[in-house]
Amino acid sequence: MSGTPTVVNDVMTRRVVALRARAAFKDIVRTMQEWRVSALPVLDDSGRVVGIVSEADLLPKEEYGEGGSGHHGLVRHVADVVKGDAVTAGELMTAPAVTVAPDAPLAHAARVMAHTRVKRLPVVGHDGTLRGIVSRSDLLKVFLRDDADIAEEVRCEVVAPLLGAHAETVRIQVRDGVVTLTGRVRETAVIPLAARLARAVPGVVNVHCALTDPPRHPDLDPDLPDSRPTAPA
Repeated sequence: MSGTPTVVNDVMTRRVVALRARAAFKDIVRTMQEWRVSALPVLDDSGRVVGIVSEADLLPKEEYGEGGSGHHGLVRHVADVVKGDAVTAGELMTAPAVTVAPDAPLAHAARVMAHTRVKRLPVVGHDGTLRGIVSRSDLLKVFLRDDADIAEEVRCEVVAPLLGAHAETVRIQVRDGVVTLTGRVRETAVIPLAARLARAVPGVVNVHCALTDPPRHPDLDPDLPDSRPTAPA
């Protein structure tokens, strides 16, 4: 429905601080402190995202800087040793950056974050330029959606298209984002589909599907077997 967050563009933060590749180490730390962020996108001179600098990229300066050999005298990662001597964003950044498109579904952004174990993603256009940034907390905003709004969308976008004129036989209840579907439907094949589509509605936490087929009336449906007990002869 209109206004419902469904893609990254709907929830991303548009005001984003970024770095140039030549940004100095202390400027990076200062910017993180001022903006209260743990990672910053790095841009080239055309505004395209070329990498990410995170707190994890900066820590080797403390651990391996000035020829230090690291904790307990063991050099664990050669890349960290190199970063210990780095002084600019271009030298420190992790590249290429993991990014997401503005029109990507929220579920896709969540999967990328989970697989790459990052807390935020730069949002880039088709030309690679920075459009915004999306964080874990941005993706969770959809679950603040009102229960009544969710129920309306489930009815209009799921139940009505599936059942048509028989949609009114289904009762939809939503509480704290959990959808409960009850009632009887003529086509039992649509029951698992209804549950799956309802679960995909933005803001839905879970779906309890208690839809069943209608009671059978052998007198009205001669093709169905009569399940009534036969009187003894």
